[in-house]
Amino acid sequence: MSDTLLRTLDLVEPGDLVLYHGSKRDYYGFYLANPCDCAYCARANYLGCADVRYRLTDPFGEDPEAPALICVRSQSITRSAANA
Repeated sequence: MSDTLLRTLDLVEPGDLVLYHGSKRDYYGFYLANPCDCAYCARANYLGCADVRYRLTDPFGEDPEAPALICVRSQSITRSAANA
C-alpha cells in the first residue's frame, strides 16, 4: 500500500505522532503511537481481531517516569498534521 494512500485515509502507522482525545482528559496531548504489546492486545492480534490498539508514549520525554497509555483504540487518536 502506498504511503500517499495511508496518509489520505488518515491511518496511523507505527511511530506516527498522534493527538490523543479519548476518555482520559488528563492525558490529552501529543504522543508517539506504536502497536500495543500488552498480553490482552497480543492475544487479540493472535486471534485475528481487527480492532488495532496502540501504546502511546511521550515523544518529548518531559516526564520519563510517566506511564505510557496502553490499549488505546484508534477512535481515540488522530494523526498529527506534522506527519504529512
